[in-house]
Amino acid sequence: MSFLGFGQPQPTSAQKIAAAKQELEMVTDILTQSCYKKCIPPSYQESELNKGESVCLDRCVSKFFDVNNKVTEKMQSLQGQAMGGGRAGGFGA
Repeated sequence: MSFLGFGQPQPTSAQKIAAAKQELEMVTDILTQSCYKKCIPPSYQESELNKGESVCLDRCVSKFFDVNNKVTEKMQSLQGQAMGGGRAGGFGA
Protein backbone atom coordinates (compact mmCIF):
# COMPACT_ATOMS: atom_id res chain seq x y z
CA MET A 1 0.00 0.00 0.00
CA SER A 2 1.31 3.45 -0.82
CA PHE A 3 1.62 6.26 1.69
CA LEU A 4 -0.62 9.25 0.82
CA GLY A 5 -0.84 8.17 -2.80
CA PHE A 6 2.88 8.34 -3.40
CA GLY A 7 4.35 5.31 -5.04
CA GLN A 8 1.55 4.91 -7.56
CA PRO A 9 2.78 2.71 -10.39
CA GLN A 10 4.01 4.79 -13.32
CA PRO A 11 3.23 3.75 -16.88
CA THR A 12 6.05 1.95 -18.65
CA SER A 13 7.68 3.22 -21.82
CA ALA A 14 5.78 0.61 -23.81
CA GLN A 15 2.49 1.82 -22.32
CA LYS A 16 3.37 5.43 -23.10
CA ILE A 17 4.24 4.51 -26.69
CA ALA A 18 0.99 2.55 -27.08
CA ALA A 19 -1.02 5.49 -25.73
CA ALA A 20 0.76 7.91 -28.10
CA LYS A 21 0.07 5.62 -31.06
CA GLN A 22 -3.59 5.35 -30.11
CA GLU A 23 -3.87 9.14 -29.79
CA LEU A 24 -2.18 9.65 -33.16
CA GLU A 25 -4.58 7.21 -34.82
CA MET A 26 -7.55 9.00 -33.26
CA VAL A 27 -6.34 12.43 -34.42
CA THR A 28 -5.65 11.07 -37.91
CA ASP A 29 -9.15 9.57 -38.11
CA ILE A 30 -10.79 12.83 -37.02
CA LEU A 31 -8.67 14.86 -39.45
CA THR A 32 -9.35 12.51 -42.35
CA GLN A 33 -13.09 12.34 -41.75
CA SER A 34 -13.64 16.06 -41.26
CA CYS A 35 -11.47 17.27 -44.16
CA TYR A 36 -12.75 14.55 -46.51
CA LYS A 37 -16.35 15.46 -45.70
CA LYS A 38 -15.66 19.15 -46.21
CA CYS A 39 -13.50 19.03 -49.35
CA ILE A 40 -14.39 15.95 -51.39
CA PRO A 41 -17.77 15.81 -53.13
CA PRO A 42 -19.80 12.61 -52.73
CA SER A 43 -19.83 11.97 -56.49
CA TYR A 44 -16.41 11.56 -58.06
CA GLN A 45 -15.85 13.26 -61.42
CA GLU A 46 -12.16 12.42 -61.84
CA SER A 47 -9.69 9.88 -60.49
CA GLU A 48 -7.31 12.62 -59.28
CA LEU A 49 -7.98 15.55 -56.97
CA ASN A 50 -8.70 18.76 -58.80
CA LYS A 51 -7.04 22.04 -57.81
CA GLY A 52 -9.98 23.21 -55.69
CA GLU A 53 -10.08 19.95 -53.72
CA SER A 54 -6.31 20.03 -53.20
CA VAL A 55 -6.38 23.62 -51.95
CA CYS A 56 -9.35 22.85 -49.67
CA LEU A 57 -7.57 19.82 -48.17
CA ASP A 58 -4.35 21.78 -47.69
CA ARG A 59 -6.17 24.57 -45.85
CA CYS A 60 -8.27 22.14 -43.82
CA VAL A 61 -5.23 20.21 -42.60
CA SER A 62 -3.36 23.43 -41.85
CA LYS A 63 -6.27 24.83 -39.81
CA PHE A 64 -6.69 21.52 -38.00
CA PHE A 65 -3.07 21.53 -36.84
CA ASP A 66 -3.15 25.25 -35.95
CA VAL A 67 -6.19 24.68 -33.74
CA ASN A 68 -4.67 21.52 -32.29
CA ASN A 69 -1.49 23.44 -31.34
CA LYS A 70 -3.48 26.28 -29.76
CA VAL A 71 -5.60 23.88 -27.72
CA THR A 72 -2.49 22.00 -26.59
CA GLU A 73 -0.79 25.25 -25.52
CA LYS A 74 -3.89 26.37 -23.62
CA MET A 75 -4.26 23.01 -21.86
CA GLN A 76 -0.59 23.07 -20.85
CA SER A 77 -0.99 26.62 -19.57
CA LEU A 78 -4.04 25.68 -17.51
CA GLN A 79 -2.27 22.61 -16.16
CA GLY A 80 0.73 24.75 -15.17
CA GLN A 81 -1.53 27.25 -13.41
CA ALA A 82 -3.34 24.49 -11.54
CA MET A 83 -0.10 22.90 -10.39
CA GLY A 84 1.61 26.19 -9.56
CA GLY A 85 -1.44 27.83 -7.94
CA GLY A 86 -1.84 25.16 -5.29
CA ARG A 87 1.59 25.79 -3.78
CA ALA A 88 1.00 29.30 -2.45
CA GLY A 89 0.02 28.20 1.05
CA GLY A 90 2.25 25.13 1.32
CA PHE A 91 5.36 24.42 3.36
CA GLY A 92 7.97 27.14 3.55
CA ALA A 93 5.56 29.93 2.66
